[in-house]
Amino acid sequence: MASKNSESGTRIRESHAVLLVLAMCAGAVSLLAQGPAAPVTDYIVGPHDVLAITSYDQADLSGKFALEADGTFTYPLIGRVSAGGLSLRALEAQLKKRLIDEGFFNKPQITVAVETYKSQKVFIVGEVRTPGSYPLSGEMSLVEALARAGSTLPTASGEAVIVHPAGGQASGPVLPTQDSAASVVRVDLRALQNGALAENAALRDGDTIFVTRAESVYVFGQVKNPGAYALQGQKTTLLQALSLAGGVTDRGTTARIRIMRTENGKEREIRARLSDIVQPGDTIMVPERFF
Repeated sequence: MASKNSESGTRIRESHAVLLVLAMCAGAVSLLAQGPAAPVTDYIVGPHDVLAITSYDQADLSGKFALEADGTFTYPLIGRVSAGGLSLRALEAQLKKRLIDEGFFNKPQITVAVETYKSQKVFIVGEVRTPGSYPLSGEMSLVEALARAGSTLPTASGEAVIVHPAGGQASGPVLPTQDSAASVVRVDLRALQNGALAENAALRDGDTIFVTRAESVYVFGQVKNPGAYALQGQKTTLLQALSLAGGVTDRGTTARIRIMRTENGKEREIRARLSDIVQPGDTIMVPERFF
């Protein structure tokens, strides 16, 4: 019995680590099945972005151009160009107009893309492997952002909170309580893991993504690894909780397990069965068997 519980616990912990990866793969397959993704054209260019400009009329007009802090860069023939705050298509139109107005071409053929995103970013905090700020690369989604942060930790709950700050770009993570006008979106990560792509929210410049910590239960007594364990689901059974703790030892028994639970400020003791649902904050006591 203990061996089976231990193996089950290992499977539960490992499955949480790969669920998000599987969801990402499923999402990618679904998107590929719909055809090639449309190019990002509404990205707003900002300071320090690196642009890839291609001219089909004259090869030496093609190249990579880094925007300075004031959102400008120097382009051959026409000199200084103000690009900050423009979309890629608007910038293309401006370059073409100047090349025409200044008498260099009649119908210039130019495309502008982003080589390196640096001006816009999102913040990922909470139960992820590598929290921090990440460049917002065009039409970035929640799944892509979480993948960049190394995916969620085993201590993560099934929910992510996305805060869209009211003022647009933010210099650091923003809590909903810090910005009363902020728009807050709650995402069911488990639904996303199961292929619900509607949960794959689009991100904006300055967004903060919080991956919340799962609530815990405490398992003590005759188990292999006593301690606190994160509840990975809303309906975790006592058997599953024991599995998280490595299962019952050879000296333990599942016949007289007690759960200490606090309700309305009062603690009560419950004689539990393996199929019972545990609650956050429960303390599970596994007794020693009689010999």
